[in-house]
Amino acid sequence: MARSRRRQIAEPTLRFTRVNLCYGLGGLASVVLGFVLLAQGSVTLAPLLLVLGFVVLLPLAIIA
Repeated sequence: MARSRRRQIAEPTLRFTRVNLCYGLGGLASVVLGFVLLAQGSVTLAPLLLVLGFVVLLPLAIIA
């Protein structure tokens, strides 16, 4: 007789951890602060904060 095997279906888990949340909030804060400084005329610090937020922290929040 053939045994019937049940397939166990793995439940999808949310892999969004506290680390991802910290990176995401840090990226969001960096972007907001960058735009505020840009509106006030900062041409050095504002672009650095925007690049840090958009290129480093927000993608890291998605990937990590």
